[in-house]
Amino acid sequence: MNGSRSAAGPSTKDSDVQARRAKPAVAPRLSGASGEARTVYYEREFERNAVKVMPGEYFVSADDIVLATVLGSCVAACVWDPSARVGGMNHFMLPGDGSRTGRHDWIGLAGRYGVFAMEQLINELIKRGARKANLEAKVFGGSAVLKNLTALNVGERNADFVLDFLRTEGIRLAAQDLLDVCPRRVVFFPASGRALCRKLPQADASIVNAEQQYNARINTAKSGGDVELF
Repeated sequence: MNGSRSAAGPSTKDSDVQARRAKPAVAPRLSGASGEARTVYYEREFERNAVKVMPGEYFVSADDIVLATVLGSCVAACVWDPSARVGGMNHFMLPGDGSRTGRHDWIGLAGRYGVFAMEQLINELIKRGARKANLEAKVFGGSAVLKNLTALNVGERNADFVLDFLRTEGIRLAAQDLLDVCPRRVVFFPASGRALCRKLPQADASIVNAEQQYNARINTAKSGGDVELF
C-alpha cells in the first residue's frame, strides 16, 4: 500500500449527509395548543427545520426536526419516550418571589406553576403515543444570570424543582447540566432523544431581557386573577 486513500466511494457519513440533502426537510407540525412554541426556522448547522422554544413555551414532535432554546436562569426539560420515539422540550422558571418553606416544598403557587409546565409537556407526549412509564428526561439550565434576582437563588430553585419533580413522578433522569453562571444553548432531536448543550461565554442582553420579561409576566399571572393554575 502506498498510503493513498481508497477509491471505494463516499463514507457512510457522507452518504447520510447527501441523503438528507436529497430529500426536503420535514416541516414542524403545529397543533395550535396554548403555550405551544410557534417560532419556526431552518437550522443550518443540523440541516433541519427547527422550532425555537421561548420562555413559557413547549413543543412536542415525533418528526426529524430540531427543538432549540437558550437558557439563563430558566430550565428546560427534554423528555422522550424511546419506544414511541416521540419527544418534547419545555422552557420555564418558577415565579421569583422565593416563597417556599423548605427545599422540597412545591405546594405553594410557585411550585404549582412548575408542575403545570411539566405536566403540560408530559400530557402532550402522552397524547402523541408516549407512555409515562417509558419517559426519560435530560434537563438543563438554572444558571445565575439574572443579577437582580440572585438573592432569591432563582436558577438554583428552578434546578431543584425539576429534579424533585422527576424523582417524585418516577421519570428517569438520563442527563443533566444545571447551575453555574453561564447561559446555555440546548438543541434536542425529538425523534431520537439526542440532546446537545453548549455553554455560552456570557449572557447577552437578549437572554437577560427575555427572562426578566417572562419573570415579570408569570409573577403578575400568579398574583393577579386572570390566570388560575390547578
